[in-house]
Amino acid sequence: MMDENKQVNNTSQQLGEPTEVKQDMMSDSPAQINSNESGSEVTEQVAATSNVSGDTAALNQEDGFAATEKTPADTAALTELTQQIESLKAQVEERSGQYMRIAADFENYRKRTSKEKEDLDVQAKRNTILELLPVVDNFERARAHLKPQTDGEMTIHKSYQGVYKQLVDCLKRLGVSPMRPEGEQFDPNLHEAVMREPTDEHPDGTVLEELVRGYYIGDRVLRHAMVKVAAPKEDTPSAPEDQSSPANS
Repeated sequence: MMDENKQVNNTSQQLGEPTEVKQDMMSDSPAQINSNESGSEVTEQVAATSNVSGDTAALNQEDGFAATEKTPADTAALTELTQQIESLKAQVEERSGQYMRIAADFENYRKRTSKEKEDLDVQAKRNTILELLPVVDNFERARAHLKPQTDGEMTIHKSYQGVYKQLVDCLKRLGVSPMRPEGEQFDPNLHEAVMREPTDEHPDGTVLEELVRGYYIGDRVLRHAMVKVAAPKEDTPSAPEDQSSPANS
């Protein structure tokens, strides 16, 4: 055999052909056998992989069918949960609205009761002071009309004027203040006209004199002032001439 290979090599060298090509063509080498065996193993592995892939695809298809069967139940459950959430949201909004309305009603009630309490306090104070104002009026009339002549009369005058001053100071602490309407324009919200005096010295409707003093309590009218108001002076009409017709004869 070795002699034959040598002869082949010699012949190849003489013909100018590569020795390695001839050897590959002429002989079945172990490498070629190994490569054939490896190809068979690869073919078997590919076949096995194909079988596994087929099994996996079959399992996935079965799972898909199972998922398809579960979808309506899951959808119903999701729909029910969504409806419950919307219902709870509506209840929360309703409760929030009720809370806001109750809070607003309570705030209005608090303001209303506070205002009513304040009005009741003012009304009680007003009624009490109104009972005392005639006493103040009498003190003022006495001071205006009484003219003490002797020392004894002056002593009595100073005594009751001291009581009058103490009463006026108490009224001031309660928020009572007198009106000063002389020279102002008549206001029916503040004044009560009891007399009208025709005059050219003052515009029509001017307060000429305060007959009974009016008072405020805070910024409200406690008692209207009784006043005398100016009126336009009317011209005296001239006597009409006697235009009697002559008597028929």
